[in-house]
Amino acid sequence: MTDIQQLTKAILQFRDERDWAQFHSGKDLATLLNVEAGELLELFLWKQHNEAVNIDKLKDELADVLYAALLLAAHYELDVKEIVLKKLEKNQQKYPVERAKGRKEKYDEL
Repeated sequence: MTDIQQLTKAILQFRDERDWAQFHSGKDLATLLNVEAGELLELFLWKQHNEAVNIDKLKDELADVLYAALLLAAHYELDVKEIVLKKLEKNQQKYPVERAKGRKEKYDEL
């Protein structure tokens, strides 16, 4: 069992022990992911690029984002490792090293 599968199993067990699956529609999980990502982003609000962020809060908010993402993937029975690797492969095609290295433009602007 991979680390991702172990995390997902632990998250699902936590959810199931509380009978929360009934509240976890695809829409609600996508909304949860967005809300948690917003809370992560809020840690950086009004900070300069070199200004310190509270690492403990960063850990908690990042964990919440990953928690929501893994719940959403489990809801749709998606293999997280597989979909991330496939997306990475697509991005390698969109952003070949020889055109993208050191550049911030979107793939259609390279």
